[in-house]
Amino acid sequence: MTETAAPERAFDILDVGVVPYGEAWALQKEHHARVAAGGKPTLLLLEHPPVLTLGRKAREGENIVVTREYLRSQDIEVFDIERGGDVTYHGPGQLVAYAIFPVGRKIVDFLRLLEHATIQALHTLGLPDARPNPGYAGVYVEEREVNGRMYAQKIASFGVAVKRHVALHGIGLNVTTNLHHFDLIVPCGLSDTHMTSVQREYDLRGLERTASIPEAKKALADAFVQVFADYDWRIPEMVMVDR
Repeated sequence: MTETAAPERAFDILDVGVVPYGEAWALQKEHHARVAAGGKPTLLLLEHPPVLTLGRKAREGENIVVTREYLRSQDIEVFDIERGGDVTYHGPGQLVAYAIFPVGRKIVDFLRLLEHATIQALHTLGLPDARPNPGYAGVYVEEREVNGRMYAQKIASFGVAVKRHVALHGIGLNVTTNLHHFDLIVPCGLSDTHMTSVQREYDLRGLERTASIPEAKKALADAFVQVFADYDWRIPEMVMVDR
């Protein structure tokens, strides 16, 4: 019997561990330049030390609810970046996935695929109610009552920028994240939303499971491979040249 070699994956998956935000931003730009020039798309999987990032809707950081002096005393950096959205937090226990993928003008379709991959990963991790929330970017689980009021429960945040038809930034999935750090901000500018994590959902649901970044990385990487199996990887400018 002749063995058939598995087809080469259309994109690379790089696990780069825990990387300070500034270094990871530079790494994204390096891969972005390579992909925009026709190189192989890349999915970067990593964690950050505690950091706040301000997207294009952040309006001078008005949704940071503590002083910059306090943040400095806690060694929490703040970065103004080019992605969409408002303020968000990254930190240990949060799986960050930067999909440096060709997008062209199909930004909404690309965001739906990111949602689909994240939801599929969360289903694999034992959270079958993971779902999108119409009108908002990100992934949620079922809403929960707190002190007589219902709050949306957001488990993953999204924010992307597209330059030269190629995406930067991506997904922050809370796995074992210190959720108290989200009290420093109004997450994504949404006052009716509470942040949750895979571990918190396990605990509240009485599931005797321990969440882990390695398990989440595998689930998300596998989901990306499946969801992007039929993706059009061509960059529009290059499609025009080839015609």
